[in-house]
Amino acid sequence: MPHLAVRSLMLHGAVVAVSLVLAGCVQPMPSPPPAAVPSAAYDQLLDDVRILSADDMEGRSTGSPGGERARAYIVGRLEALGVAPAPFGRLQPFEATGRSPEGPTTFRGANILGLIPGTRVADRYIVVSAHYDHVGTRDGQIYNGADDNASGVATMLELARRLKAQAPEHSVLLVAFDGEERGLLGAREFVKAPPMPLSAITLNLNFDMTARAETDGRLWVTGTYQHPQFRPILEPVPAVGPVSFAFGKDTPQDMGPDNWVSASDHGAFHEAGVPFLYMGVDYHPDYHRPSDDFDRIKPEVFISATELAIAGFHALDRTLDR
Repeated sequence: MPHLAVRSLMLHGAVVAVSLVLAGCVQPMPSPPPAAVPSAAYDQLLDDVRILSADDMEGRSTGSPGGERARAYIVGRLEALGVAPAPFGRLQPFEATGRSPEGPTTFRGANILGLIPGTRVADRYIVVSAHYDHVGTRDGQIYNGADDNASGVATMLELARRLKAQAPEHSVLLVAFDGEERGLLGAREFVKAPPMPLSAITLNLNFDMTARAETDGRLWVTGTYQHPQFRPILEPVPAVGPVSFAFGKDTPQDMGPDNWVSASDHGAFHEAGVPFLYMGVDYHPDYHRPSDDFDRIKPEVFISATELAIAGFHALDRTLDR
């Protein structure tokens, strides 16, 4: 998100939190939700964040060895899940000029794509995205980017796992974008050369920073001001544990860093006229700092936010294009 220039204990906490959620913290959806997931399934969700935000990823800067390691990890996860590549392949390489502390710089990166066919409207696509790059190292310090945006990638991969078990109604194109922190480079490459016509994309649903909702209990949804048809679909989705949807950061009254319409990769879709929604938490003290580490994430909050994001996806999937 670029608007501004133990494990055992955690897993135990996650299991306890999930037990509380399954015990009755979640109200029933207006229509039947996907089958409940065993609490042990969250081990992988937490592992994805932990691995992607480890020091050996070196902050996942675009074009860096750490970024390449992160890309290889995500490709491996999609392959293990049995998610097919896009029609033109698993990767979409690009070379573009972006921002860096040293000034405009040429970056070589690659988006990662996976396709899950739909059952009802297979010729209409929901592009689910999350950027996997972060800002790398600065002054000898590693910026691990656990929340920004290893968390969003992990949420996307958890959704992919569910959709392989229970197919979506729309075809879903999963895209892990590179170069977001350098100026939405990967997203701009995608809308310039998409694997399907942009007119076939019903929605870009972008996850960026989905873990740290403990401050206000909100997973913000940006884009319903521009696309008001989406809000009545998401408003009935109940809170999951301590996390609920909040709508905003997208009106003319939202100024500067409080306006998120172009704050992440969904901004490239918006510029291209493709409907978008952005889901993410608000700023926290570790945003774009070396302290954005895995051990700052509260598993029960992250799990709740991921469940809420997935519930939101399903509400949109079963409602749109009817």
